[in-house]
Amino acid sequence: MGDSVKGLAVFGSTGSIGRQTLDVVRGLRQRFRVVGLSAGRNVTLLQEQAREFQPRFVCYDGNGSATRDVIGFEGVDCVPMETMATRPDVDIIVVATVGKAGLTSTLAALEAGKTVALANKEVLVMAGKLVAEAARRGHGEIRPIDSEHSAIWQCLRGEKNASIRRLILTASGGALRDKSMEELRRVTPEQALSHPTWQMGRKITVDSATLLNKGLEAIAARWLFNVPLDRIEIVLHRESIVHSLVEFTDGSLKAQLGTPDMRVPIQVALCYPDRVALPSVPYLDLKTVSPLHFAELKLDRYPCLALALEAGHRDGTYPAVLSAADEVAVAAFLTGRITFTRIPEIIDDTLNAHDGVADPALDDILAADAWARAHAENLVGATP
Repeated sequence: MGDSVKGLAVFGSTGSIGRQTLDVVRGLRQRFRVVGLSAGRNVTLLQEQAREFQPRFVCYDGNGSATRDVIGFEGVDCVPMETMATRPDVDIIVVATVGKAGLTSTLAALEAGKTVALANKEVLVMAGKLVAEAARRGHGEIRPIDSEHSAIWQCLRGEKNASIRRLILTASGGALRDKSMEELRRVTPEQALSHPTWQMGRKITVDSATLLNKGLEAIAARWLFNVPLDRIEIVLHRESIVHSLVEFTDGSLKAQLGTPDMRVPIQVALCYPDRVALPSVPYLDLKTVSPLHFAELKLDRYPCLALALEAGHRDGTYPAVLSAADEVAVAAFLTGRITFTRIPEIIDDTLNAHDGVADPALDDILAADAWARAHAENLVGATP
């Protein structure tokens, strides 16, 4: 492979971010060669992707147990994500998985000095300190794909960290932002999944409705940008045009604006430091999108956000427990096992029952994750 063409592995290739990553790569074949693909459940789409991009390596269900019969043709090796992440012919790994999936492979990639284009904020929520340490030890690089983190990353180019006063994350408010508290008790999965501005995966769309995702983003931003959690703020911005802002000590504000299309931050991460035209994404016309609105978020309306910020301040294994409990609760809501308003109750009960570890190793984090999943599942099962 020539030096001008980067080897790319996409973890979570059949999910929303993974599919959009491959859409970006279709227009940048002179820059990227897909070396590896990994998917959790959608083997049919994985087969289609493998036929189109002809990767050397494929991982199905996270552990490399897939055979060539599963993939459907010869010429591809089935390996675990951790193996794929450290291959010498892989330069950039896009981590587009959900929840804890991708944590160990992200650590392995950074230890091996790879560039990780990170869309999975839970990896940083669960083990932000370990991820930062792995990047330092291995001289790996993290490039954020999450739109808010990408916006901050772009605003901080050329700036000194000491000059940051605040990071300001914007939140659309999600699909249920105008529902009354009584209406929220009767919300269906279909209603929660109808996001007003973004097209995303099912889990993150529900997290956008509860605003749990903003708490995860705040915790992740702490580790990405080395800024204390109490200097990270969240504001309501319905239009999803200003993706986030940085306020500096001299009172200046920088904001990153753009159309709500995830292909933009994906391409920014892949092509850094270059800016490359993306013909399929329309340019932003400020005359047609104005006015833009900003407002304070009420934590009493968004209990999941309050719980996430509390877990972030408690630190240790609490953020991992938060993430795991939310994953279980959201899955239960999407399958009709619990109501929408039961999600924060399950998260709260799980956090309150947890005996935290203050400075956890990876084994402590994985144990906390497993405990939280089992505890939350028990709570779901006990729901009348």
